[in-house]
Amino acid sequence: MARMRVTTAVAFAAIAAFVLSPSARAEPSASLNDTARFIAGMQPSEGSPLKANTNDAYWKQYAKSFDDAWSGLEKRQLAKIRPLVSKDFTNPQPVLFYFFSGPDFLYADAFFPSATTYVMAGLEPPGQIPDLRKFSRGEISSSLRDLRSSLSSVLSYSFFQTKFMRVDFSRAKLNGTLPVLMTFLVRSGKTIYDAELFDLQSDGTLHTLDEKIANPTGKGVRITFGDADVGKKKTLYYFSTDLSDSGIKSSGFMTFCDTFGKGDSFIKSASYLMHQDNFSTVRDYLLSHSVSILEDDSGVPIRFFAQGWQLHPYGRYVGPIALFGGLHQSKLNDVFGKGRATPIDFSLGYRWKPNESNILRAVKDDTAVAFEAPPPVVKASASGDSKPKVVASADRPAKPRYKYHRRKQQTVNNYWPKLFGYAP
Repeated sequence: MARMRVTTAVAFAAIAAFVLSPSARAEPSASLNDTARFIAGMQPSEGSPLKANTNDAYWKQYAKSFDDAWSGLEKRQLAKIRPLVSKDFTNPQPVLFYFFSGPDFLYADAFFPSATTYVMAGLEPPGQIPDLRKFSRGEISSSLRDLRSSLSSVLSYSFFQTKFMRVDFSRAKLNGTLPVLMTFLVRSGKTIYDAELFDLQSDGTLHTLDEKIANPTGKGVRITFGDADVGKKKTLYYFSTDLSDSGIKSSGFMTFCDTFGKGDSFIKSASYLMHQDNFSTVRDYLLSHSVSILEDDSGVPIRFFAQGWQLHPYGRYVGPIALFGGLHQSKLNDVFGKGRATPIDFSLGYRWKPNESNILRAVKDDTAVAFEAPPPVVKASASGDSKPKVVASADRPAKPRYKYHRRKQQTVNNYWPKLFGYAP
């Protein structure tokens, strides 16, 4: 009996030593920056628990594929954007508003590298902060493959396809926009210091998930990062929120943005949503809170820049792609007329061929009057109501709004939400 007690005591002591021993505890988590580098196909720091996985064949193949794609992107796009920005884009603001962005930090950084605060927004959820300790090696391999697939369109054509992005982000273990944001940050030479998920409340305040507020109006993530060669910390906010008039009315998102005052704005591949009346609130907000707006033709319609803006066109305007064929803006033909636009040799937006892409840089200037649109034709209502009713204008024809066959309008209505996630 005494011998059994001694044996039992030794066994319990061994178990206790195993539990308390540092070597027997759970493997330490990798830093956020090392995790980002690993999923971006870049070597993590020496001593990182992820270092051993970089010797696996699947990761080496993944890293090479990513390196090749990024090298092509650098030569085809980024290396051509930077000289234009440094030469022409003067007076950059510390805050960038990039709505309808999805997780596209890539082009936000390319065109606005000196911003210190980035406010981005889309419908896609932020997902979870990735912890690769919870993944098996097989799960890591398949997750990296899914991530690379979700990035294929933006690496090739400069925009995400919302329909496929939402499916990819919802089914993957590396889910949501956060892994993509992390990938673009480190691939753009940034160091990630911290990331924190939050809930948005209707009064515009942000609350950590631990606070468990009732009825949040949106979700998001705040990432603290810095340029590797500078060290100054910057902040990226990504919000998952509805930017339509009905969604934005009580979300508190605009109230949050108000805390930054005015900034620069960027709009790209935005599904022409601000051409619609039910996105007028966010459109008016950008017009009133922007020192400059950089956009392709899917952003704020040209008629809203009638007065108070200096317009600087780049590239070539050939009209929307076939899906949005009824959204041609005749006034852009004047803005991008012969000899007026600065040529570009990279692509942007849905017109992904360089010789078909357009960029408009609108700089607010209260003394400027540029490309003034003709006033709308107005007509009093039949009841004699003194409030005029807009009937038509050069870029706002009478309903049916767009001058093409009704059947084609129905086609756009059917495919808009399927491809881009919003209905017109």
